[in-house]
Amino acid sequence: MIKPERLKKGDTVTVIAPASPPSLDSLQKGISYLEEELGLKVKVGDHVYDQYGYLAGEDEARLTDLENAFLDKEVKGIICACGGYGTARLASQINYLIIAQNPKIFWGYSDITFLHTAIFNNTGLVTFHGPMLSSDIGKDDCHPLSRNLFQQLFEPQEMIYTEEYSTLEVLVEGKASGKITGGNLSLITSSIGTPFEIDTKSKILLMEDINEEPRSVDRMLNQLMQAGKLTDAKGIVIGDFHQCHSRRDKSLALEEVINHYIQQAGKPTMKGFQIGHCSPHISIPLGVNAEINTKEKVLMIDSGVE
Repeated sequence: MIKPERLKKGDTVTVIAPASPPSLDSLQKGISYLEEELGLKVKVGDHVYDQYGYLAGEDEARLTDLENAFLDKEVKGIICACGGYGTARLASQINYLIIAQNPKIFWGYSDITFLHTAIFNNTGLVTFHGPMLSSDIGKDDCHPLSRNLFQQLFEPQEMIYTEEYSTLEVLVEGKASGKITGGNLSLITSSIGTPFEIDTKSKILLMEDINEEPRSVDRMLNQLMQAGKLTDAKGIVIGDFHQCHSRRDKSLALEEVINHYIQQAGKPTMKGFQIGHCSPHISIPLGVNAEINTKEKVLMIDSGVE
């Protein structure tokens, strides 16, 4: 495990778009937040404004921005503009030695999940699952807490998630500890069978998603169960499943689907975490030690920076 160096005011960060094209207006507002509120200098990747269908430029362009951001000695952190689609296309082309030799903060979520997993598997670098500039921070209705939690990049601090943040529901009782991994369920599932397959053995697994019907969540959780990913985990954290309701007459409820597989897995599990496509979005580091305790209704996660 490699923790990146913390930020300080005046440091430079780079904004990249490794997935879909960002909304330019909200992207600029997000950049202004980094500069004016956090006191950072911002570089923008050369290809952030490219468009290639549903991608923010062709694969080579997005890959170049990613690797150049890690290679740039002036840059202390990399913030993704938005998610969408396409990061999995880059995974097999990345030179992970560049990342291992130049560890630094890497921040994003949603489609960025595939990069979180690929980077950790190949380098051990701790990365951050948090709201992005165009899709979250630059929106006029962005929750102040979503913005404030960028402070964890400036000072090592343990995240203690209790019901002060949101109401938590215990699905399976118990206490478990291990490194926390995961993110978006769709991207976790799509990693199975690839060289970048998520490793959940003895780990705390985080899952969240958006706009997936219960039948789709069922299919993905069934695949994770049959691949041993749920039973390999020490504990499970259920984040926000935003607008994951059925659009057909006959359906199981999302809660029924999730409960079915969680009960089968039998691992300490809580749901209700405001992590994912929600507001506020509670950002956390991935790859660090964490502990879930259902009796106390608390999730504790180590600091992500040195």
